[in-house]
Amino acid sequence: MPDDTAARLRGLVAELLRRHDPAGGRTAFLGARFDAGLAWVHHPVGLGGLDLPRHHQAVVEEALARAGAPDDRPRRNSIGLGMAAPTLVRHATGDQCRRWLRPLWTGAEIWCQLFSEPDAGSDLAALTTRAVRDGDDWVVDGQKVWTSMAHRARWGLLLARTDPDVPKHRGITYFVCDMTAPGVQVRPLRQLTGEAEFNEVFLTGVRLPDTLRLGAVGDGWRVARTTLMNERVAIGGRPLPREGGMIGLLARSWRERPELRTGGLHAEVLGAWVRAEAARLTALRLRQQLAAGEPGPEGSAVKLSFAELAQRISALELDLLGQEGLRYDDWTMRRPEEPDLLGRTAAYRYLRARGNSIEGGTSEILRTIIAERVLGLPAEPRVDR
Repeated sequence: MPDDTAARLRGLVAELLRRHDPAGGRTAFLGARFDAGLAWVHHPVGLGGLDLPRHHQAVVEEALARAGAPDDRPRRNSIGLGMAAPTLVRHATGDQCRRWLRPLWTGAEIWCQLFSEPDAGSDLAALTTRAVRDGDDWVVDGQKVWTSMAHRARWGLLLARTDPDVPKHRGITYFVCDMTAPGVQVRPLRQLTGEAEFNEVFLTGVRLPDTLRLGAVGDGWRVARTTLMNERVAIGGRPLPREGGMIGLLARSWRERPELRTGGLHAEVLGAWVRAEAARLTALRLRQQLAAGEPGPEGSAVKLSFAELAQRISALELDLLGQEGLRYDDWTMRRPEEPDLLGRTAAYRYLRARGNSIEGGTSEILRTIIAERVLGLPAEPRVDR
């Protein structure tokens, strides 16, 4: 990294901190950071960035962390920050980006993803939600399911079928759905943990102006691929320190509770630690590669590894704790702002990890993507094309 670029960025951070007290309010500070171009330095000027290569973001994050500045609470608006923002900056118009990116970044507006349907999950392109043109509007009817944060979202990334008479991938259009529009109904889906992170969303005669369309009519699958590739990196490629996340809890229990140790578990815990560290370094390398471009199918491998590790580690934690691990802290039906894997019990982590191999692309689908697009193996026969 040229020293002058790094020095310039540190100077911009220093100016931001001089003008805006980080302790003066998270939303106000994040808004000022966006206006200074320090939200995503690789974004265009005026859209939270400085038109710099992505890898320069590390200088900004390091300087702000040293100052104790608030972050953007990525888990609270993970779909907005991890999926909507990269989709918008690549496919939205300038006016759309100016309307949505700043409140997305500050957390003033939460986003959700309206992709999966009762009969179109792994085979997403089989979706049946319809959008019919009516003058300058589109009228949307259908149902979406497994929609995280729909109960708090202001906007939703929506895929709908606009042409049923062409091959399924070509008849889809991508919209941004106003979650406050008449005809949008959100119902909780209570899950194994007792909570309702997810929802089913019913769309009945929802009118969306054409200004809420992303990309060309019928080109929604291409736009959706940007969202999906970023989704897998957002889920499985979060930056973590060594022993960050669930492996840290397991390692701490192993060190602090010697009376629970057995010879058999020692080998398993050590193996999980090694796999977790390898996965962490792989995710770090992937994020460094993103500095040179958009996510590719390699993100599927990171997400697959994340899911398998979460399930393996949570099961090992229960084995280590024995009967103590079966205690469940709270089965209250609630709708959390974000999943709290690290702040709950081992039993909660074990149950919640079951969903990791389903959400964000099932592990079976991800293995197919890796086989065909990374390893170059022959494609599975498809009778629907």
